[in-house]
This record gives sequence, structure tokens and C-alpha cells, in this order.
Amino acid sequence: MRWILASASPRRRELLRQIELPFEVSPSEADENIERETPELLVEELSRRKCAEVGNRIGGECLVLGADTVVALGDQVLGKPGTEERAAEMLRMLSGKAHKVCTGVTLGEFREGKLQRQTTFSEVTEVFLYPLSEGEIREYIASGEPMDKAGAYGIQGRFAKFVKKIYGDYNNVVGLPAARVYQEIKKLGLLEQMPGTECPKNGRTDQRR
Repeated sequence: MRWILASASPRRRELLRQIELPFEVSPSEADENIERETPELLVEELSRRKCAEVGNRIGGECLVLGADTVVALGDQVLGKPGTEERAAEMLRMLSGKAHKVCTGVTLGEFREGKLQRQTTFSEVTEVFLYPLSEGEIREYIASGEPMDKAGAYGIQGRFAKFVKKIYGDYNNVVGLPAARVYQEIKKLGLLEQMPGTECPKNGRTDQRR
């Protein structure tokens, strides 16, 4: 059985390596235009879509992991900024405040391209930030680090100096609640079907995204 990570995120790939789960990579091409009542429901639905798209496309026997992460300030969901101006706007909003990081995960077992069973969950971590000055915001954006990250920051990078405290799973803020993923795979009884090869060093089998 192949194990497939339906994401191009290098952070998720590295977290799976750390817990010795040998997922290969095929980024999802699922439609991500969606609205849901809460951030938790949003990321869960997106993770299901990503899992389904890759599982149906890959075919054969595979375990697919779909995941999506958003930052939520109150009821407002902050995804990837896309532009430097939007990144600055997001960082001003988060400065000196507490917010939530929500990651939805779906694990789907497929045979001949058909879903046999799946489990979906979300993990929430609360993050408290120190105030950021306008100069600090601009300097951080100039590093390029925030552009591909939900909420316009990466807790594992240069932004760490602005993180006052967190409640919950640190790895969830990085992009994947790795320990929970391991436990859920264990519950499904699939650890004995773990592929015998390590994750590819370049982490990708699909270069379309």
C-alpha cells in the first residue's frame, strides 16, 4: 500500500519524517473555494476534498493524508497572504493578540481508486503574540518567510521571537498535528502496512504544484 501526502508543504513533509511515517508526496488539485461556519469545519472539509481528489486520481491501494491549516482571529479566517500588503495587514491584526491555529486532517484508505474508509479530525492551538512594530512587520515581510504561510507567519522560523506563549500542539501551528496523525493511523490498524521505504529526499513525486 502506498502512503500519499496530498500536500506540497515542506513543513508537513518534515514533520512526517520526524515521526518516521514514510509518506510520498502528490499535491492535491482539489477545489478549495468553500465557506463553513467555523474554522474547524472549514479545515476539515478542505482536508476531505484534498484526500478524495488525490485518492481518486492515484488509484490502486493507498492511504492518503489530506490536511489544511488556517489562522483564525475571532471569526475571521486568515489563509496565505498572497501579497506583501495583505501579509502586513494580517500581521497588524495579529499583533499583541491571541488567535487560533486550526488544522484539519483526513486519512483515507483507497482501493482501486475507491474510498474504503476514512477518519477526519481537527486540532486547535491557541497562540499569543507580543506586539509588533511597523518596522518589525516590514522587516519580517522582507525576509519572504510569511508569503506561503497561513496567517502570514511561521512559528518555526524568524517569527519565533514574537510568540509569547501557546496552548496546545506546537506542531499543529507548524502545519500538522503529527502525534495525533500517528495515533489515528494506529487506530486504523495500518501501521503494519507501513511502506518499507523512507520518504524521498526531495519529498515530491508530483511537480505540478
